[in-house]
Amino acid sequence: MQPKIYHGTLKPQDIAQALMGQFNRGNYRVQQIGSGDKITIQISTREQLSSGGQTALAIWIEKVSDGVSVRIGQQAWFGVAASLGMSALAALRNPFSLLGRLDDIAQDIESIQLTEQVWKVIEAAAHSAGASFELSERLRRTTCNYCNTPNPIGEANCIACGAPLGDVQPRTCKQCGFVIKKEDQFCPNCRYPIN
Repeated sequence: MQPKIYHGTLKPQDIAQALMGQFNRGNYRVQQIGSGDKITIQISTREQLSSGGQTALAIWIEKVSDGVSVRIGQQAWFGVAASLGMSALAALRNPFSLLGRLDDIAQDIESIQLTEQVWKVIEAAAHSAGASFELSERLRRTTCNYCNTPNPIGEANCIACGAPLGDVQPRTCKQCGFVIKKEDQFCPNCRYPIN
């Protein structure tokens, strides 16, 4: 999956703590690998799980200029698929046996939604830190093509030489926060169409 970039004062540890607080309980356990500017979080089902199948998911969090890049890996599905298969076989043999597998089915459904739940926690952590896909204040500068003077976003003309600045205004992708150029038809990071 392509990374999403949150611009602002958000730090990798802010997201790591939010993920650990949300998922390091119940049927899941969370491990943090690394610290500082690069952190990897692994969320997996506990080894002595009483219900449902095994699953695991890795999240890479990295400090970038004026923000944080977050990428979620491919979730391991084999344990969940096997557990759902057992429930289906049990239902074929005896439909009433599903009553005994309700905990397994509920845990499997929760595991299927794990990636979506992780993104919700990341979005909430970014929002609470004031970060978003919009450019941070430091990146909200336009450099004049003629004299290389930084100008505030939205200035029509360079404050130093008076040259027009309309074509060099920066933007970000509304889907992933990647900085895009005016001539881009699609985001170079996530391929989202630019309006």
